[in-house]
Amino acid sequence: MRPVYQKHNFGCGAACLAFVLKIDYSQVVYSLGEAKAKEKGFYCKDLIESLLRFNQIYSYRYIKPRLKEQIYRNGVVVFIKRTRKYPAGHYLAYFNTKWMDPWINFPRNKNIGEAKAGFRKKLPGIPIYALFPG
Repeated sequence: MRPVYQKHNFGCGAACLAFVLKIDYSQVVYSLGEAKAKEKGFYCKDLIESLLRFNQIYSYRYIKPRLKEQIYRNGVVVFIKRTRKYPAGHYLAYFNTKWMDPWINFPRNKNIGEAKAGFRKKLPGIPIYALFPG
């Protein structure tokens, strides 16, 4: 599968959903609301509701140490903790032993017009929430 890059400053959650649903990013943003993708970002609850509109049942949970091993399943989307590097946090999606990052060249390149997506071997931060399929 090809990674999906985010086209809005706070569109990482939408890009992860587009990746796991195998659909175009713009369809997901339309479902979630473009204004939020530009200015605010999405909560896990927003993403769960959008997945339901696409006939996918997901649930989300706070990641406790005992749940950390469960995030390594295809289709899981995680939200990593806000840090200096990621001041708004960041969503990534797991697929075939790697993490799809919708803006892999952030913060080296903070211009959204030059955002690139790719795969990481390790998470770039501490996961605090996860969206689980099924």
